[in-house]
Amino acid sequence: MSREERLPRFFPTASIGAYLVALSAVVAIPLVVFVVFLMIELERRDRVLLAANTAEDAQVVARSVDRALQDMATTLRILAGSPELDQGDFQAFHNRVQNSLRSNSLYAIAVDASGQQLLNTRVPFGTPLGRTSSPATLQKALDSGVTQISDVFFGPTSGRFVFNVVIPLSQEMAQSSGAAALIITQNAEDLQRLLSIESLPPQWSVAILDAGGAIVTSLGESNASSISAFPEETIRLMSGVNGTIEDLGGEPEQIYGYAQIVGSQWKAVVWGPISTAQAAILSTSRQLIVGSVLFLAIGMLCGYLIARQLRIPIRQIAEMAERIGRGEIVPPVETRIREANQISVALSNASFDRSQAEDKMHFILHELVHRTKNILTLVQAMMRQLARQGDSMEEFQKAISTRLQGLGRSIEVLASEQWVGVPLKRLVTIQLETFAEASNRVELDGEDIALKAEAVQNLGLVLHELATNSLKYGALSVPEGKVIVSWRQDAPSDLQSLLRLTWKEVGGPPAKEPERTGFGTKIIRRHAEASFGGKVDIRYDASGFSWILVAPREAFERNLVEAIPELVD
Repeated sequence: MSREERLPRFFPTASIGAYLVALSAVVAIPLVVFVVFLMIELERRDRVLLAANTAEDAQVVARSVDRALQDMATTLRILAGSPELDQGDFQAFHNRVQNSLRSNSLYAIAVDASGQQLLNTRVPFGTPLGRTSSPATLQKALDSGVTQISDVFFGPTSGRFVFNVVIPLSQEMAQSSGAAALIITQNAEDLQRLLSIESLPPQWSVAILDAGGAIVTSLGESNASSISAFPEETIRLMSGVNGTIEDLGGEPEQIYGYAQIVGSQWKAVVWGPISTAQAAILSTSRQLIVGSVLFLAIGMLCGYLIARQLRIPIRQIAEMAERIGRGEIVPPVETRIREANQISVALSNASFDRSQAEDKMHFILHELVHRTKNILTLVQAMMRQLARQGDSMEEFQKAISTRLQGLGRSIEVLASEQWVGVPLKRLVTIQLETFAEASNRVELDGEDIALKAEAVQNLGLVLHELATNSLKYGALSVPEGKVIVSWRQDAPSDLQSLLRLTWKEVGGPPAKEPERTGFGTKIIRRHAEASFGGKVDIRYDASGFSWILVAPREAFERNLVEAIPELVD
């Protein structure tokens, strides 16, 4: 029995219109399903990106508040050395400090060991004063000898919600002046100038929380006042230095980004409804789904209308479709129906586009395999070296984890740039973001250049090792230390010129050459020299550690062919 004789058993006899309507449905319904799936996936990815952006916004606020608190602590240290205070001349000290701090809305308070206020620049000198309203913070500063930041509280002298920054005075100063500590107090509402909601979605808020979970100040939809309690259950979920949490049980669903302010128990929190942040993508999803359904209906109607015109050429077009399904490039066929000719041309163009897309996909897959092999080779070498020198499995796991994290950051930024390279300044910044406590103590000096993919991976690994060593033993291990990363080209217009990349540490302890060569030393010397075909000079000076790499510029910089792979074809 021939195939033509068997087909009627499975397909009823019907007009070509019925078959075309059914064909339209078969083609369009998977498209509708795919659009729905695609929008769900886009919404999920957008939510992940929203969480990352929310956490980053909280970190920006936290850094801004930290700078303000550090400025206040610095001001206190300067005031603590005042000769008027050392001589016990509180009136002269009061007059000078009151005039210098007034423009910044800051006020100084001197207290004895019991918390009794000796002066307060909010009021004229000689005004009767009581004890400080934050005795716990004062006692903690006196006991620890370290600057402390209080929670927000209501100040009876100011009549407003305030917070204190307390610095203990030396025993000699306390004996000569009678003052045990200096306090800078500021109105909680004045910190609102550090907040901004311009970049946040509608109905979102930002707030600063003290160690007790009370709102110091806020801005945005919540409009919460100082000392209002932030939801306790939400605060309990804010574990770690920074991150995000989602409240999916509320209505509307909320997302919270938080970051702890360095040197205190304060937190910066950014939050708001997820729906407002994703309003654009949700609206687009609805439009695409409606459009897909309309496309299905229109396709079925058009299939019925043109069915009567597709009697003779239908098999020719079907044959074209079969050839396209096999991956062939087919030329258009000539028929007596204009619409059929248009379909024929469209199918021919589709076969060509598909061939191009497959070629491009093969290129991308080949590139992906190449990159993956390089990364796996690097990881295997790293694990072998660390396994040889590790004393325990715990040390090995810790060592490999931190280095994989640095390598992962390089790969992540490469992927975001579609593996065509990354600016040098961005690479340094991203690698040092892992070390949040030291990232603001690194200076970059040099005209930015675009690194190629291999240079990003290798240089990222070297920078991670240099930063790790500096945090353990070098300039970044002390508060006053810093690192200067600089690079120079001897002939910027010539790709054959040399690039001099320098990592110099200043303000830290004297550098000492290690007694044995570890994995980190191999990375910053041998791996760097081998990867870039250059020479590494490491110096252990009394002024600090320095690392210099001199290598051909072409080993670093991305050229035009690497930036646009299609030019190779």
